Amino acid sequence: MATISAALARTISSSPHSPLSSTKHHPKSQKPSQIQFNSSSSSVIESKPGVLQIKEFKNAALGLLAVWAVSSASPVIAANQRLPPLSTDPDRCEHAFVGNTIGQANGVYDTPIDLRFCDFTNEKLNLKGKSLTAALMSGAKFDGADMTEVVMSKAYAVGASFIGTDFTNAVIDRVNFGKANLKGAIFKNTVLSGSTFEGAELQDVVFDDTIIGYIDLQKLCVNTTINPDSRVELGCR
Repeated sequence: MATISAALARTISSSPHSPLSSTKHHPKSQKPSQIQFNSSSSSVIESKPGVLQIKEFKNAALGLLAVWAVSSASPVIAANQRLPPLSTDPDRCEHAFVGNTIGQANGVYDTPIDLRFCDFTNEKLNLKGKSLTAALMSGAKFDGADMTEVVMSKAYAVGASFIGTDFTNAVIDRVNFGKANLKGAIFKNTVLSGSTFEGAELQDVVFDDTIIGYIDLQKLCVNTTINPDSRVELGCR
């Protein structure tokens, strides 16, 4: 049983009337109290004068470690991280038709969705309304696909093709569209929060009632491929 002790300086106030309101200090210095952290229990007791035992310190530490383990398991792919190897699952492209159902907002998934280099050209039925949380989409083709009401949170779509893709009513949250081809894509009543479009092709993209924050808008407006009409629609200055 491990015990951690720490000394506490204690000063006792005294008063003939109210010890709580008195500012007169006791002339004699008191022996420092010791707090003992007991690793096997959690209650606080006074086993002898000046000694406190705090139990279950071990359990509390284990609880903090558990929280850290969960919070560090995010699959978000940073710019300086390498992508995982391409999945060898022969049915990996079909996983998009099922999607993920766990932790949509945080990018935490039950199984990874590896859609790299998959071809969903003109897919009109099986992608609508799916959750593609933290999906790997680089090199994939979604040209002409119906992706209305799709939830794409923390997806990695660098170099993917979305020519004429319909994202109406979709939630596009923190998606990396770097160098993606989005010509003629439709973002009608679409949430574009925290997504990046560095080097993306955005000619003839429809931004109708797009929901986007001010900072995200400023970053998007830097893209020179956006048509003048679309820039007016977005409010680019």
